[in-house]
Amino acid sequence: MGENEIVKVTPNGKSSIKRKEYEKEIAKLDGELVKLQFWIKHTGARIVVLFEGRDAAGKGGAIKRITERVSPRVFRVVALPAPSERERSQIYFQRYFEHLPAAGEIVIFDRSWYNRTGVERVMGFCTDEEYERFLKVCPAWERDIINAGIVLIKYWFEISADEQTRRFSERMTDPRKLWKLSPMDLESHRRWYDYSRARDAMFAATDTPESPWHVIKADDKRRARLNCIADLLSSIPYKPIPQEKALLPPRQKSKGYEEPNYPYRFVPEKY
Repeated sequence: MGENEIVKVTPNGKSSIKRKEYEKEIAKLDGELVKLQFWIKHTGARIVVLFEGRDAAGKGGAIKRITERVSPRVFRVVALPAPSERERSQIYFQRYFEHLPAAGEIVIFDRSWYNRTGVERVMGFCTDEEYERFLKVCPAWERDIINAGIVLIKYWFEISADEQTRRFSERMTDPRKLWKLSPMDLESHRRWYDYSRARDAMFAATDTPESPWHVIKADDKRRARLNCIADLLSSIPYKPIPQEKALLPPRQKSKGYEEPNYPYRFVPEKY
């Protein structure tokens, strides 16, 4: 741990994991994620992972960490914008159909069809009838996805009210994080208990034996990422796929080639 690194204690009494220990563990998990990638390609597996949770709970950071060392052609991230007028006229689940994985893909949804039980419910962007229909239909729809051979894994990132306040306050003062702060974020802070009730109703209706919710304690971002990746790996029965050892071929002979005296526009070396 660096001299200036602050040791934070989370509500469960655990101190934040030290950077050196975190980097050591994340490197091990990165290696396993690469093994998973080879297995997915080899077997043609189709996997969907949903990331939901409190605003500022660290979902985006966890997704970035999962995908940092693997191929975006295998690990595909889907983060849909607000629906267009045309999409609003469709069957609710329709806009998500086209993003489900083909053989050899794992699709990670940064927010998903569960928008209906969260922001749409709390902010009044859907009717009571649409909301109730979703709660009724969603478990059957997910069951059908699973029966079609897709592995479905759902994560909910949960943080305390105090930690959410701290993270929002940090976003307001850090110019690197201002883009993360939206009017919806501010409203979610004000409506903490409305979102709590929405979460409780969602779990009651959609936390099923076939498609359970896996809850990540996310007050400590490092622990949350490690726990999430470790659980993801344990949820998929992947096996190492033998890979041919790569051999670096010798570079061809120049056969008289010489570098031209060309006036390249080099970027100024400020560092």
